[in-house]
Amino acid sequence: MSIWRSYPKSLKVLLIAMLVNSTGMAFLWPLHTIYMTQGMGKTLSEAGFVLMLHSGAEIVGSFLGGYLYDRIRGKRTLLLSVLASACSIFIISIGLSWPIYILMMVLLGLAIGTIFPPIYALAGIVWKEGGRKSFNLIYLVLNFGVAVGTALGGIVAQFSFQYVFWVNGFTYLVFICIVWFALEEPEPVSEAVKVKNEHVPKPKHEVRPAQSFNSLLVLCLGFMFCWVTYIQWQTSISNYMHQLGFTLSAYSALWTINGLLILLGQPLIQWFMARMKAPMKWQLLSGVLFFMATFGFLSQSHSYGGFVAGMVIMTIGEILIFPAVPAIADRLAPINRRGMYQGLVSGAANVGRTIGPLLGGLLYDGFGPLVLLYGCILIGGFALVCFGTYQRFQYTQSEFHLSKSINKGG
Repeated sequence: MSIWRSYPKSLKVLLIAMLVNSTGMAFLWPLHTIYMTQGMGKTLSEAGFVLMLHSGAEIVGSFLGGYLYDRIRGKRTLLLSVLASACSIFIISIGLSWPIYILMMVLLGLAIGTIFPPIYALAGIVWKEGGRKSFNLIYLVLNFGVAVGTALGGIVAQFSFQYVFWVNGFTYLVFICIVWFALEEPEPVSEAVKVKNEHVPKPKHEVRPAQSFNSLLVLCLGFMFCWVTYIQWQTSISNYMHQLGFTLSAYSALWTINGLLILLGQPLIQWFMARMKAPMKWQLLSGVLFFMATFGFLSQSHSYGGFVAGMVIMTIGEILIFPAVPAIADRLAPINRRGMYQGLVSGAANVGRTIGPLLGGLLYDGFGPLVLLYGCILIGGFALVCFGTYQRFQYTQSEFHLSKSINKGG
């Protein structure tokens, strides 16, 4: 409790709101396909097409959320996006014709995608002294909510899919109340003064906006590659395990392990990285190496123990990469572009989640699981190059070597 009291009030409000939101969203995430195929009588390909449109709308929503944050600030953006999400969910819950359902799923994806950029942008300003800690806490709370929501969602769905929609919509309304009444967003002027007065070591050559933006693009490209490989665990690898004769419950148990490792291991791993005073770049590179090792390990093992070990290795990589990228984007962002930078990060993740299943399916169906696994190692190599070089775009050639010994944060 003493650790909790040490956090700023606005950060605690943001964490509670994010926990409510992620729990509610996780009620529905795994059940979209089941609802369309069993509840509406559609084929798996039809359901997949709708989910692709939904994911595409989330990508657009990520950019929209960042744009709105920079124009109308974070609190208003959150309230508008969550209100739109709640309205979409409640409309879907009444039972719709297939074309209207598709339209509402697209609008829901747009609204959901708009939520995350202001969350991460606010995390960067409500506790600037905490550095990357606020992003680690957001990541931890997000995963805890997902673990709780997915477990409860299946239980509620046994009674009625409509109840799942209602619970999801209700959590959105709770989120709105928390943000509306409790969240205090720093004023832009006070934030600028606070940054100006902070005594932190800076490079002798200032990073110009155009160069920081180029650096962000390379960082986001690496993040997208990571998501392309990570999403295979939710798509092609589940099919691979089924082909090897493992049950659905055995596959689901891997995600239970993933959730427990994140909840228990994330604080320990982040403490270790802070203790080692490792720059964020090396944290990213280490995470990618864990991702690559996962697929290399799976290519050599067909036992269930191999999949368990692979999930453990991948989860360590996930803990190292996923909270670090938004934290680096926050450091790169000029004050008036923080929303846009976080929107690009969220958009990169959504692009990876969208194209990953298609690419994985093509490799798996066309060439087999081994080619898919080796292909993921290759894609991880692309991410390694991006994370290893993104800093070079912040400076000119002469400035880069000087900044290496000064800038240890990103």
